[in-house]
Amino acid sequence: MRHRTFFWFILPSALLMLLFIALPVISVITQSLFVEHDRVLVTVESCGPFGCTTASHVDAAASAELKAREPLGKFNGLGTYFNRAHLATAEVAAIFADNNGFGDIVSRLYSLPLYRALAFTLTYTFVVTPIAMLLGFLIALGVNNLPRAMKGPAIFFSLLPMMITPLIGSLILYWMTNASGIIGANLQRLFNDPNLYLQASAPLTWIMLLIYGVWTNAPFSFVVFYAGLQTVPQDTLESAMVDGANRWERIRYVVMPALLPLATFIALVQLMDNFRVFEPIVGFNAQANASSLSSSIYQDLVGGDTQLFGSASATSVLTIIGVVILLLPVLRSTWREFNHKRA
Repeated sequence: MRHRTFFWFILPSALLMLLFIALPVISVITQSLFVEHDRVLVTVESCGPFGCTTASHVDAAASAELKAREPLGKFNGLGTYFNRAHLATAEVAAIFADNNGFGDIVSRLYSLPLYRALAFTLTYTFVVTPIAMLLGFLIALGVNNLPRAMKGPAIFFSLLPMMITPLIGSLILYWMTNASGIIGANLQRLFNDPNLYLQASAPLTWIMLLIYGVWTNAPFSFVVFYAGLQTVPQDTLESAMVDGANRWERIRYVVMPALLPLATFIALVQLMDNFRVFEPIVGFNAQANASSLSSSIYQDLVGGDTQLFGSASATSVLTIIGVVILLLPVLRSTWREFNHKRA
């Protein structure tokens, strides 16, 4: 393809990426360097026959003028990244300086907002992703071996979790596990404990969120793996059968190598999605027992009287960096395989 032809071919995509990806990222990075202006307080003294009293209130006009003069806020540099709500560098240094044992270090790190959110985010990502991929692969194998008349209904029911909006699906499961829901009420009867409440326990809340994550992520793996199974060379499978290979050996030495590029693609997509987990936490109303990086951004924007754009932007930048770090091993492996094939 000629250079000019390639330029005009790639120009629309490049412009859209610049408009909807690059510019918003630059805007977020810029906003993370600023913090909100301090409120301008005015103290008024009122005197009467029984003495004088003072009262303070926010000067709305002065605050509006300050915001109009500096719309991004007050410049803070990297201070937002290093404060207690984010990397907490001073607190982390003090924790490791005390060196009171591994358990104490983990406990004190977990008390810091960012590290508490990061703990659940990483747990969710590294538990849900491989289990959902394995479950999707097994479902794809099962559906692929069904009679033709049964494949349609089986595919439909396998895709149901993907058809339901994530927030609605999490709300449904939340209602089911509530004390008055079908799952919560039956668990109370089963354990004969009327005070058993799943949402009140942090470990049980985490387990519910992980189960929900597997349930919603498995259909995507199933669709991709099922499509890939249709491209596996049948003559290779038949040759393996003639050579005496059993079902597991055919899957291990024929099917799995053929689907490896698809597995890499699924891993890339689901690692990015799961690291940005948000809907289940809000749907389950689980902020008291579980938080993620994305839910921390949400709390900064709607959780208080003032929208903390600088704090939310800093957490967004740290989330982007975390996604890049997660994807590096997979991308490096893909690049090595590409170079090996070229050689």
